[in-house]
Amino acid sequence: MTGSLIIQQPGNSVVTDLGRFRGPRFGLPVNGALDQFSARAANILTANADNAPLLEITALDFRMRATSDILIAVTGAPLTLTVGGRECPQWEPVSVRAGETVAVRRITGGLRAYLAVHGSVEAPTLLGSCAPDTVIGFGLRLSEGTELRTSQSVAPIRQPYYDLPLFRLGLTRPEFSSQAVVDVTDGPDVDEFGDTAELLFNTEYTVSARSNHIGLRLGGALPERQSTAEVLSRGVPVGAIEVPSREELLVLHRGRGVTAGYPVLAVVTSRSLDVLAQARPGHTITFRKTTVPDATAKYRAALRELENLRSTVATVFSLLGIGNQPGWSKLAPAAGT
Repeated sequence: MTGSLIIQQPGNSVVTDLGRFRGPRFGLPVNGALDQFSARAANILTANADNAPLLEITALDFRMRATSDILIAVTGAPLTLTVGGRECPQWEPVSVRAGETVAVRRITGGLRAYLAVHGSVEAPTLLGSCAPDTVIGFGLRLSEGTELRTSQSVAPIRQPYYDLPLFRLGLTRPEFSSQAVVDVTDGPDVDEFGDTAELLFNTEYTVSARSNHIGLRLGGALPERQSTAEVLSRGVPVGAIEVPSREELLVLHRGRGVTAGYPVLAVVTSRSLDVLAQARPGHTITFRKTTVPDATAKYRAALRELENLRSTVATVFSLLGIGNQPGWSKLAPAAGT
């Protein structure tokens, strides 16, 4: 049975996915969820494909009402999640009954939360992705009264034995801190900064309020380029650390343009990009040098953990009959309802 989500308090929220991977070949940024690990986890916890559309909620409080029984999961920064007025856990599947209000409040420690719904939600796509692109004006930014269609209804679930926790799925939740450590590898222009390149690792940088999904602006002691030769515009990766002026570092994130003409001092690793996605203005960043093999190993370890989570969720959902077995809609009502 299909239903919908009625947005009551949008805050600063959008519908997104993992990104527009075909975009760069056409000159478009990849965009997509800034904290990729949390976004993948939310979709896996609701038995969706990794790249299914979900909600990215940034900083501000958010509320919505479900018109049918659904199953959700909320990941990302620590926050207070309530369903029908009762407090519910993050990083676990949560039942929502028709007519209940889901509220995300007091996002702390980090900046972004991800809300996935079993069966996902409908959203327009461009080059195979629903990820918003602010430069060309594409994407679904939510406002009060927006209605999102859902495709799957899931009857409320409860643990029949003494109300013990139903889902213990073994996922190691990311740590969130106002003093983040970010791993980087050498950039293609590191030699042009001479000895001053070491300032990157000996300085505590502060996140500027001018930061956004295109790039984080960081204040602190800046390495200085020793060469005066012109830097030609060329392709730059997500995570490139540039020194565009004498005032700040610029760390390009998923909304970055595909070309740039500033020297690239270093490149943030994939796992640390998730850390930067949760950095608030005023938070401090310390950079730590790593190697490409070590960065690759950490990324693969994170993917293995998510695949293990997917396997566990598939087993639990199969036992509960969610989505693919007869009789699952006859389970007892959710605890506290």
